Amino acid sequence: MNRYWLSAVLLASLAVPIALPQTAADAPATRDDILALFNLMHVREQVEPAMQFIARQQRAIIHDSLKRQTPRISPEDLARLDQFTTDIMQDLPVDGMLDDMIPVYQRHLNKSDVDAMSVFYSSPTGQKLLREMPAMTAESMQAASPRIQALMDKVMERARQMAKDGQDEKSAVPKAEPVKK
Repeated sequence: MNRYWLSAVLLASLAVPIALPQTAADAPATRDDILALFNLMHVREQVEPAMQFIARQQRAIIHDSLKRQTPRISPEDLARLDQFTTDIMQDLPVDGMLDDMIPVYQRHLNKSDVDAMSVFYSSPTGQKLLREMPAMTAESMQAASPRIQALMDKVMERARQMAKDGQDEKSAVPKAEPVKK
C-alpha cells in the first residue's frame, strides 16, 4: 500500500510541472499584455501616419475617378471633398481604435504568443522591422496603386453599366393599363 501511495505521489509530482506550463501557455492574453505589446510595437505612433497615408491614397484615387466621371468638377469641389475627408479622419480617436483592436488580438493570440512576440519586437531585428515597416507599407501601397486604380475603374464602369441597364429596363417595361370597371 505504501508503494502505491509513493508511486501515486511521485507520478503526481512529475505531472504537475508538466501540466502547469501547458496551462500557462494557453492562458488568454490580458488587456495589459496586449497594451504592453502595442507599446513595444509603437502601434499608437504608427496608427496616425498610416491613417494619413491611407487618406492621401484614397483622396488621389477619388480625385482621379471623379475627374474622369465628371470632367468639369471644379477645384473648389475637390477642395471641399478633401476638407470633408480630413475632418472625418480627425474624428477617428486613436485610443478608441486601440481599444477596438485589443479584443481582436485577445481572440487570436494567447499569453505565450504575446510573450514570444514581445521577445521578437524587443530584439534588434524586431525593432528594425518596426522602424522600416511604415516605409515598406507606403512603398508597397504606392507600388500597388496602379492595380488598385485599375480595379476601381472596373468597379466604376460596372456601376455605370448597371445604372444604364437599370434605366433601359425601366423604359422598356410597358406601363400597366388601368383596370376598367
